[in-house]
Amino acid sequence: MHDSSPSKLVLLRFLERVQERDLARTRRWIVDEERRESERRRSIEARPPAPDWLIEQSIGHHAPPVYVHVGGCHMAGKRSKGAVREQAVRALADGVDACPHCRPDTDLGMLD
Repeated sequence: MHDSSPSKLVLLRFLERVQERDLARTRRWIVDEERRESERRRSIEARPPAPDWLIEQSIGHHAPPVYVHVGGCHMAGKRSKGAVREQAVRALADGVDACPHCRPDTDLGMLD
């Protein structure tokens, strides 16, 4: 009777080829992930700094502003735009309300 099954050495060589392919694929995944992580870091570093002040617009195309916020205020809505100090001071002087949470009027020295 003749044994036609592959020898142990043939099986080990096959396993080695499979593992080498798996290792090569894993290394490609690592390179791809390192590239993506590098791109994420560059993207974060390239972001402009957060504005010091925000002016939140009301709903509507020509609606007046509703609040002035300190930059980074968690209550600032999606319709908020960055502003420089002079714009924030002018908005408060023109009657735009100061956010009751971040109190930009305090930071701007404009308390009544």
